[in-house]
Amino acid sequence: MTATRWLAEYAWLPDHAEPTPDVLIETADGRITTVAPLTGGRPTAGVEVLGDAVRLPGLTLPGLANAHSHAFHRALRGRTHAGRGDFWTWRDGMYAVAQRLDPDSYLALARAAYAEMALAGVTCVGEFHYLHHGPNGTPYDDPNAMSAALVEAAAQAGIRITLLDTCYLTATVDGAPLAGPQRRFGDGDALRWAERVGAFRPENDHARVGAAIHSVRAVPVEQLATVANLADRAGVPLHVHLSEQPAENDACRAVHGCTPTRLLADHGVLGRHTTAVHATHPTSADVALLGESGTGVCLCPTTERDLADGLGPARRMVEAGSPLSLGSDSHAVVDLFEEARAVELDERLRTRRRGHFTAVDLLTAATTGGHAALGWADAGRLAVGDRADLVTVRLDTARTAGVPPVGAFFAATAADVSSVVVDGRQVVRDGVHLTVDVPTELRDAIAAVSGA
Repeated sequence: MTATRWLAEYAWLPDHAEPTPDVLIETADGRITTVAPLTGGRPTAGVEVLGDAVRLPGLTLPGLANAHSHAFHRALRGRTHAGRGDFWTWRDGMYAVAQRLDPDSYLALARAAYAEMALAGVTCVGEFHYLHHGPNGTPYDDPNAMSAALVEAAAQAGIRITLLDTCYLTATVDGAPLAGPQRRFGDGDALRWAERVGAFRPENDHARVGAAIHSVRAVPVEQLATVANLADRAGVPLHVHLSEQPAENDACRAVHGCTPTRLLADHGVLGRHTTAVHATHPTSADVALLGESGTGVCLCPTTERDLADGLGPARRMVEAGSPLSLGSDSHAVVDLFEEARAVELDERLRTRRRGHFTAVDLLTAATTGGHAALGWADAGRLAVGDRADLVTVRLDTARTAGVPPVGAFFAATAADVSSVVVDGRQVVRDGVHLTVDVPTELRDAIAAVSGA
């Protein structure tokens, strides 16, 4: 049994309104076995503090979960900001990158992107994966070669992954066929999608396979239930892009006479194992449908603002009964602290009032909320029996110096993460990834697919 002792200067423990000083955390075989706050330098639980305990100066948090990622979008950072436009014009640049990827170049890009996430304190990623086939839509010899590349990339970066294999069959709500770069996304119909997904079985326990419906634009109405039923029978998470753009709502009403949320509800897609991504433009009735069904909502504020999508009604969705999770989506920014803060700050912009979410609310969305949305119910807490994911944030940087530990969640950035432990194994030490030269690999991987 591999055991390690960690001595956190401060640790944010479950059901605590603020961090606890001087906490001994013992781990063995990837699990937390002891959490013992110290009193006067002595463990309250009668555990002897050994001299070999690894000290974690700063604030130690549970591992963060990035519940919505498109790894290849990382190649677009800093390349789409010139001039005007909207989501739809940005999408053209995204498709150009998608067209250039193959399993080898995707492995390199995703490995670097996931390692950047590790540096930011992310211990688990939900990869919303629809780049399935070759550039003209022809399957690779291994129909899941691109899936395998993503799973291997996460392993090499040292984090867990839930591969949300995405059903993407049509280009518009009224069923226009996939064309151009979109042909890579399609499996023909939902049954063939299900057959391909069912054949993919990752061997390593760092990876799980979930399901996704790209959007109501991408799956014909008569096939929505096929995807939802597969996810339900398999007991895996189901994610769906929902009402990211007003144009999606308008098109759905024109074709089906209802909103996308209503359409998904009528076809059995909503529920406690489902996460709606974005939910930026729901009606009041949509908010009620999401909450009453227990459907989670994954907000991606840095992408939603980068693409000028709008502000989703976060507080109203939570009050209706939808648990929150967070994602970096297009990776315009990879910083779960910023995503969490933006949930509160966006509500302030909407209402011109402060104080909608506490630090604990936001920490929950970034940790247990995200892990639960990805099917890892045993992660996201510093608690005995949970996965040994420890993320330590420095309290002595230019951003955090003088900030009380309880306020660090509102002050810190990804650059302040000093140590990351995933399943008991240290992946980041002193702010440096232990196996990946992240800047170099990002530069090289992006150069290979950017077309520059």
